[in-house]
Amino acid sequence: MSLKIDQDHSRFRAIVRGKIRQNLRKYISQGELVGRKGKDLVSIPIPQIDIPHFAFGDRQRGGAGQGDGEPGDPIGGDQDGDDAGEGHQAGSSPGEHALEVDVTLDELAAILGEELELPDIQDKGKSKIINAKDRYTSIRRVGPESLRNFKRTYREALKRQIAMGTYAPGNPVVVPIPSDKRYRSWKTEAEPVANAVILYMMDVSGSMGDEQKEIVRIESFWIDAWLQKQYKGLESRYIIHDAVAREVDRDTFFHTRESGGTMISSAYKLCSQLIDDHYPPEEWNIYPFHFSDGDNWSMDDTLLCVEILKNKILPRVNMFAYGQVESPYGSGQFIKDLREHFGKDERVVTSEIRDKDAIVGSIKEFLGKGA
Repeated sequence: MSLKIDQDHSRFRAIVRGKIRQNLRKYISQGELVGRKGKDLVSIPIPQIDIPHFAFGDRQRGGAGQGDGEPGDPIGGDQDGDDAGEGHQAGSSPGEHALEVDVTLDELAAILGEELELPDIQDKGKSKIINAKDRYTSIRRVGPESLRNFKRTYREALKRQIAMGTYAPGNPVVVPIPSDKRYRSWKTEAEPVANAVILYMMDVSGSMGDEQKEIVRIESFWIDAWLQKQYKGLESRYIIHDAVAREVDRDTFFHTRESGGTMISSAYKLCSQLIDDHYPPEEWNIYPFHFSDGDNWSMDDTLLCVEILKNKILPRVNMFAYGQVESPYGSGQFIKDLREHFGKDERVVTSEIRDKDAIVGSIKEFLGKGA
């Protein structure tokens, strides 16, 4: 019975996984999952799955509740009088079956990787973060039955019976006794864990409205999900900027609304400083992501950005990603300048995000090279 339940559960999970994959682009573009995220799980609405339910048989067969009567008739009472009920005609169209299932972020990332054909990331090396892992490396005489080693137990019983002269080749029955039993034993080993940091930067000047920030929020959710699958230790840092830059928490990052000019170089300087202070490149996989509408204060500041990227950021990161969110108030010039200076540099990935429907393509552009 337990095996049957496991098989049914596996089939159900396969159906759910297929439904998620079919609707993944809708989930991404509409941001349905971002608000449903828990610590390690995401609740996903799965449409068009019929949940098993009991159904009444044909009325003519008799049985409890199958006698004469019409919808709305009181049970055990007279149809006339004050107690008469008002029936409701049964509808002919099926009801909608909505189901929410919990999916781990790791599963969700795997589905994303399959759908967008994202390659696994090759990390730059192990870090100083240590992860304890149990490995079964030896055999001992005591332990729980779940760890009993059948082959070693059988061998000990066979050796004992041969030594005592009780083993009969014509009737090779080997019966272990408690002293024959052997159990697998584990040893806890420490191993370094590959880890990464995402440095999110966003322009919060007046031209970046709520719609543009919502696009950044949705895209960052999926970027986080994929990189968390690739790395055991993932940190995220958040920088906002207009004419000046400052580090903030995640909530502030997505809800700050400011005005004024834009100096992108202020964000790149702070990004470089965070790397200097906290993330040695030989120990960390570093991913800066910058989102803006493409406006910058001046060409002089753009050239300063290019200099910081070339000399301070790019030599130390896995990749640098720039996403330009279309805004009716932004010029969109900055992505052109980056492509002019870094068009042949594979470490720099740029993406134009016109609206929410373009998020899927942008994620593919950012993560499709397996940087």
